[in-house]
Amino acid sequence: MKNQYIHTSLTRISDLAEKDFNVIQLPRDQWETGDYVVCKILDPGSSTLLLELPNGRMRGIIGGEAIIGALGERYATLEATGTWRKVGEDLKMSVLTGAGLLGKLTSKSAFMPNMMELLYIGHAKRNGKKLNMQDFVKPFKNIPFTTPVILFVGTSMSAGKTTSARIVTNLFKSAGYTVVGAKLTGAGRYKDILAIKDAGADAVIDFVDVGLPSSIYPREAFRDKLQQLLSEIEHQKADVAVIEIGASPLEPYNGDLAINALRKQIKCIILAASDPYAVHGLMKAFDLIPDIVTGVASNTLAGKDLVEKLCRVKALNIIDASTTDELKRILSEKTGFTL
Repeated sequence: MKNQYIHTSLTRISDLAEKDFNVIQLPRDQWETGDYVVCKILDPGSSTLLLELPNGRMRGIIGGEAIIGALGERYATLEATGTWRKVGEDLKMSVLTGAGLLGKLTSKSAFMPNMMELLYIGHAKRNGKKLNMQDFVKPFKNIPFTTPVILFVGTSMSAGKTTSARIVTNLFKSAGYTVVGAKLTGAGRYKDILAIKDAGADAVIDFVDVGLPSSIYPREAFRDKLQQLLSEIEHQKADVAVIEIGASPLEPYNGDLAINALRKQIKCIILAASDPYAVHGLMKAFDLIPDIVTGVASNTLAGKDLVEKLCRVKALNIIDASTTDELKRILSEKTGFTL
């Protein structure tokens, strides 16, 4: 079945590309978050749209193809929202992220291209049982989480979290430390966590590894998933964990639960901000005082001055190499590691 469907990156924890499965239509009341489904591409949308493969590479659409992805939900402030729960009787849905997060598009930014439209063909099944991402989660013994954390938070998506995390990962690796990279919340894409791996992280982990297409999930059940994630991070026995909270903690991705689960181990907080006023709002909402504010808000002297005046926290444009020595100093001071 390897060439019959385009396997998107949400299938990366599964064996769907190696082992046969049947495709059977199921009534809507039997659908669940994380179900693996096959859909035919009706409209490829913009010519710029690509699908993310299990290895992280991007693939264009030839036409008339079928994909396999997972039912999920997305609620992105700057791009698009959608959910499988809104799929109607016509069984049409969209690709909500290039990773194969599938559901009915409910809104999108005017700046976004037309999204890929699909027709539901059926669920992936074996031995009479539908296949869900949960079926492929590797068992991990839950253990206490003690790894020191550098936490990356954003005031919104696309604020600069992943770029900042790559820079910090590289600094720790260059100093000889072992680093585990993790993304605890957000909507399924492989590229962010792979970027941390490419920067030198010894291991990378995200919510897909515990069977979630996105972290929009019932809160109590997500607490259990967090414990699994933190145990898997702890099993890596790294010197430090570079952890990203995807999107913003104020969005419905359970970012607040993730931050609270980490608080005792957080040594340094780096906030990627879209503007200075957003920094102030996030600090008030979460009683969170960042050690560094970076991202778009730190790109100019005007932005930096406003952050420091309004919020009384350090603004540092860490993608500027001239700030590296100061970044090292702050990280060393906060974590106790020599950089």
